[in-house]
Amino acid sequence: MKIININGTTAENCECGSWFDHWTKVSGRSIEFCPVENCLNKAEVGAHVQKDSPDDKNWHILPLCQEHNVVTDCLNVSPAWKLVSSNVRETCGK
Repeated sequence: MKIININGTTAENCECGSWFDHWTKVSGRSIEFCPVENCLNKAEVGAHVQKDSPDDKNWHILPLCQEHNVVTDCLNVSPAWKLVSSNVRETCGK
């Protein structure tokens, strides 16, 4: 799956405490390593991302390492990792 990191969203808030915690709560999964292909860094932040697709411009959350959290190029991630909506009205804010 190809994603694009949406930089500049640090000010966005979620009642889960952090976007990493939001992803864990909503996905029901845990993650240790960054899901970007060939990356062995620790997943530390819940990044706002979009699918690299003209059909889906929704904002999603996916844990990334600090290094990939600032990359603006398209990233390849394993499709095994679920993207969760960053829209708190649809997720943790219900």
